Amino acid sequence: MDDGLRDRPGVTSRFFHSLEVKYQYYLDRLTPHTAFRWVIALISLVFFASRIVLLQGFYIVAYAVGIYYLNLFLLFLTPSIDPALEFDDEDDGPVLPSKTNDEFRPFMRRLPEFKFWHSFMKATLIAITCTFFEFFDVPVFWPILVMYFFILTFLTLKRQIMHMIKYRYIPFTVGKPRMAGKEDTGKVVVG
Repeated sequence: MDDGLRDRPGVTSRFFHSLEVKYQYYLDRLTPHTAFRWVIALISLVFFASRIVLLQGFYIVAYAVGIYYLNLFLLFLTPSIDPALEFDDEDDGPVLPSKTNDEFRPFMRRLPEFKFWHSFMKATLIAITCTFFEFFDVPVFWPILVMYFFILTFLTLKRQIMHMIKYRYIPFTVGKPRMAGKEDTGKVVVG
């Protein structure tokens, strides 16, 4: 009789497991809807920015989340295998084409778009939550933070763009060749 009680998970364990299952269910439902997900992200970002402006505080929280967004964006722009690192192994996975006659290989990101959105949303929701606690409202001179953030953004993006030019990769699908199959006419050909 004692073994039956030990095998069964506790009430809190079952509750949190059911929350995890529901959370994963809704994430799976949102996955194919890229535009809708980013609209939700922009709405939450506007809500966070409006709280910062209306409260006239929490500039450290805004600065920290801005740095985190910059880090996520850089990971999104970076290939999963850095072409700057020269590996001696012949077959260590997919690599970027280095010559014009090389076969086209799709750009594989270090941080995929869905994980970028998911991390963006988590960071924004945590930042919004922080604005409800006075502990995070550290008095700072915000123009210096804004200036430092823009300088940091400019320098890191300049370095990333130079890296992209040097190793000839474009992290977006604009202008890349797309495979096109035969057009389906609906007719069945019997041969």
